[in-house]
Amino acid sequence: MNTLVQPDPGLYIWTIATFLLLVALLAKFAWRPLLDALERRQESIRKSLDDAQKARQELERLGVESQRILAAARTEAEQILSSTRSDANRFREELKQKAQSEAAGIVKNAERQIELETARALQQIRTEAVDLSVALASKLLERNLSKADNERLIEETFKQIEERRPS
Repeated sequence: MNTLVQPDPGLYIWTIATFLLLVALLAKFAWRPLLDALERRQESIRKSLDDAQKARQELERLGVESQRILAAARTEAEQILSSTRSDANRFREELKQKAQSEAAGIVKNAERQIELETARALQQIRTEAVDLSVALASKLLERNLSKADNERLIEETFKQIEERRPS
């Protein structure tokens, strides 16, 4: 039989001893640093996941906050537009009333001017009519009245016309 295949207790002992020594050396110099590195890596991954979770929560909070701010801004913009429209309507009404009152004032002033001009024209017509009447009367009477007589005659004629005129 082959000597390599035959069981040898001394070889088994040395093989087991060498294996245990190799396991002890690997445990001390290789596995412990590897386990420490894996633990540090696991801790950094856990920390990154926690940070990512916190960032997601913060992002969700900021999203809700931005939605709230946008809603408030929209509400405020609508209030401003409503206020501006009401102010514009009020201003339009004020301008309309002011224009109507100014137009009424202009019409009233024009009516007053017309009345004054009418009164002045009537006065002038009366004066000319009286002058013509006096001239005609003086030609008819063939005498020339004095200025005092003219004045007195004009005053009397006006009084008579005023008395006859309906109010």
